Amino acid sequence: MTASVPATAAPAAEPVLRRPSLVGRTRAGLLEALAEIGVPEKERRMRVGQLWNWIYHYGVRDFDAMTTIGKGLRGQLAAHFTLDLPSVTAEQVSTDGTRKWLMRMPSTGPHDRGAEIECVYIPEVDRGTLCVSSQVGCTLTCTFCHTGTQRLVRNLTTEEIVAQVMVARDRLGDFPNRRPPEGAFVPNDGGRFVSNIVFMGMGEPLYNFDGVRDAIAVITDDQGLSIGRRRITVSTSGVVPQIGPLGEEMGTMLAISLHAVRDELRNELVPLNKKYPIKDLLEACRNYPGLSNAKRITFEYVMLKGVNDSDAEARELVRLLKGIPAKINLIPFNPWPGTKYECSDWDRIERFSEIVFRAGYASPVRTPRGRDILAACGQLKSETEKLSARARLMLDEAQADAPAVAAE
Repeated sequence: MTASVPATAAPAAEPVLRRPSLVGRTRAGLLEALAEIGVPEKERRMRVGQLWNWIYHYGVRDFDAMTTIGKGLRGQLAAHFTLDLPSVTAEQVSTDGTRKWLMRMPSTGPHDRGAEIECVYIPEVDRGTLCVSSQVGCTLTCTFCHTGTQRLVRNLTTEEIVAQVMVARDRLGDFPNRRPPEGAFVPNDGGRFVSNIVFMGMGEPLYNFDGVRDAIAVITDDQGLSIGRRRITVSTSGVVPQIGPLGEEMGTMLAISLHAVRDELRNELVPLNKKYPIKDLLEACRNYPGLSNAKRITFEYVMLKGVNDSDAEARELVRLLKGIPAKINLIPFNPWPGTKYECSDWDRIERFSEIVFRAGYASPVRTPRGRDILAACGQLKSETEKLSARARLMLDEAQADAPAVAAE
């Protein structure tokens, strides 16, 4: 039965702007917040240290839990700010334990419903890797990538990038005195459940350089989240002018989305190559600050059947990377609705890997994770581009029927 619709419907209510959250802020941002509510300058740095510890080390969600801060200041903070995290509007859990969260960021203005982005958690027995997004959508239009089919909406703020880590740790119980959800697959080595960060989600990180840089400063601060820079990898499609500054200012590991060994093909697969061709990209890699055998660059190479997977291309890849301390990640193509590409046959991937390995390069074949929930490499695409109501219903029903898939 179809409900009747009034001839003149009332206009949709505009989002109500709420008190801003302190979660995700840098130390400078917390200083500004304290100044806003009149905390004397001489005590602000001490108060920032206290807030930092409660927010990022303990993950508290209520100012009243901050027992080292006086009741009066706690009241002031609660009157002007929150400790809210972005809302999780959907959570999907793969049969392999991978989790994908669709997060809605707080509204930034009266006409903004709040941007939606996807974030993926990939657990293994000895580590837990969080794949975070740096933009809403993407501007690069890589033809094999599902995210690339979504238009760029905007850069994520520093706070929004850090908040993805906070949401993951909160939902996984990865703060002191917390526990993971019943039946969750998390590392069992006694370490943190979120131990590694990869900027490989939605967007090109080096087109949001300042936001990513400041977020990394928060994530690596040893008084809070305390994730080491060697455990953070920033992946770029090849924004050549920013590769040197990335190494100098962030000091993280570097990954390059290469995917082709000839400019003609890479121009098609990664259109950014028309601006920064392979020769220029590899020269920037050779000059990456801190590059060594202990700090190798990872080159990502998606395996596309009949496109880039020949023996000749494997040998050319080895030739191109000569002299660069490198690891080559071979990525079986993860299909998505509407793509024209197919994944290379497994024996072809193994042959390609063997050629690269015999030349002296580590060439692991990345095990696809989260394919059943479109959480694998190249599959992310936020619900900012809405499916029809019927399509959403069908997707929800399919997920409900899938084995070992649950949402909290």
